[in-house]
Amino acid sequence: MQITPTIWLITIAVTILFFVYEFFAHVRKPHEPTIGESARWSAFYIGLALLFGVGIGVVSGWGFGGEYFAGYLTEKALSIDNLFVFLIVMTGFAVPKKYQQKVLMIGIIIALILRGAFIAIGAGLIENFSWIFYIFGALLLVLAYKQAFGSHESNPADGKFMQLVRRILPVTDEYHGDKLTVKKDGKRWVTPMLLTIIAIGFVDLIFAVDSIPAIYGLTNEAYIVFTANAFALMGLRQLFFLIGGLLERLIYLAQGLAVILAFIGVKLVFHALHVNELSFINGGEPLLWVPEIPIWFSLLFIGATIAVATVASLLKTRGDGARNDRDQVEGEPVVAADVEDRTGDAPAVETTGSSGKHSR
Repeated sequence: MQITPTIWLITIAVTILFFVYEFFAHVRKPHEPTIGESARWSAFYIGLALLFGVGIGVVSGWGFGGEYFAGYLTEKALSIDNLFVFLIVMTGFAVPKKYQQKVLMIGIIIALILRGAFIAIGAGLIENFSWIFYIFGALLLVLAYKQAFGSHESNPADGKFMQLVRRILPVTDEYHGDKLTVKKDGKRWVTPMLLTIIAIGFVDLIFAVDSIPAIYGLTNEAYIVFTANAFALMGLRQLFFLIGGLLERLIYLAQGLAVILAFIGVKLVFHALHVNELSFINGGEPLLWVPEIPIWFSLLFIGATIAVATVASLLKTRGDGARNDRDQVEGEPVVAADVEDRTGDAPAVETTGSSGKHSR
């Protein structure tokens, strides 16, 4: 792709403007967004991302367009997984709902900055060292294994890193609005709000290690890597409030992402072998018989994996919920109202119990 410095500057400037607008229009005044507001803005940003991909395909060719869409799908799926960890962090710090928008906004901005830095580093490494694809591929295979079989129950709010932060910084026990620091008795204290943002920033750093090698396995174009990441992060705040309840039902998302990361890891290793320059592998000559996985297949594979993981998760959780409701109904005691309905006689004693309530 022929991307001039002017195009880079315009792209970065427009991205910054979107986030500035988001802050002043939606985040500056603390409030919990409605479902309608979240749905409208989520649809807007997803539509904008798809339109941008069509633009890349029309202007630069559908090979690059396919790379963008594959990258966008992968980064969006990883970002949703990121949202789940954000939810765990904010629950751990008991962030009031009306302040969660600000935490998410700052967390997303930190994520974009960190990913931008990793993109620049990755582009420089790829430009100068073809063997870096071996490293990226191996890293993704390790991350895929951890994603599939690692524990996802730990709370970053209680991790060793946050324990160290608490020892270093004096922290208040309560929130003071959405302030990050307060002055008490002549001493400056940090609030749990700042701790939450530090925790989310730390999580962003870990996720950047996943996302950048993953998308570089789909395209070598730094511009596509940056725009796919930017669009995946845009609207993530609204998506959090739109699918907040749905996040807990995506029980197979981790396994789906593991499959995607493993697939891209294998793709990277194949590419590394195809352009091999390491002397101890095939005498430093490329292994041209190793297949290169085409981008159209990558796009179909990633889309199908996300679809299967989502549908399987929803079917599983809906089936479990229905069984729980059925078991609870069958286990309920017969109450007086039931007796009256069946016999027509007034009950001698009225009984009530919490067992009559259904919970999911």
